[in-house]
Amino acid sequence: MKTFVALDFETANQHRTSVCSIGLVFVENGSIVDKYYQLIKPVPNFYSYHNTQVHGLVFHDTEYAQQFSDLWIDISKQIKNMPLVAHNSMFDEGCLKAVLQAYELPVHQNKFLCTYRAAKKMFPNLPNHKLPTVSKYLGFNLDSHHNALADAEACAHIAMRVF
Repeated sequence: MKTFVALDFETANQHRTSVCSIGLVFVENGSIVDKYYQLIKPVPNFYSYHNTQVHGLVFHDTEYAQQFSDLWIDISKQIKNMPLVAHNSMFDEGCLKAVLQAYELPVHQNKFLCTYRAAKKMFPNLPNHKLPTVSKYLGFNLDSHHNALADAEACAHIAMRVF
């Protein structure tokens, strides 16, 4: 697959609707052509200790951020009908579906692929198939794991090799 959008969400708390940042990496004909990162005001708007420990974002980071519904208008125009790719797509696709439903927006129709599952099949001898492990194995240095854009970029590099 040569054309797709790699997607990563970070969430503020245990609710899938609580997306607080999004990273998108646009790949066309096997090359990264654009990147997008945005902080988002989560729904519900609170941060759990555990989630903050993972990604470092807190309430004040997104206090004045836009709501997902405002961002989705432009994002969906950029994504068009391209396939979406995520590392552990069950989480990211679940977040997308939940936040679209929370704002009563149409459900996305894009094909969704998972680099985690693909890497597990393609590289069964790795000690695990977490994003940093697969990225390193394929020669991509993931410096800022759990930054949505960094994770989306790592996912894009993996997708270019496994699909």
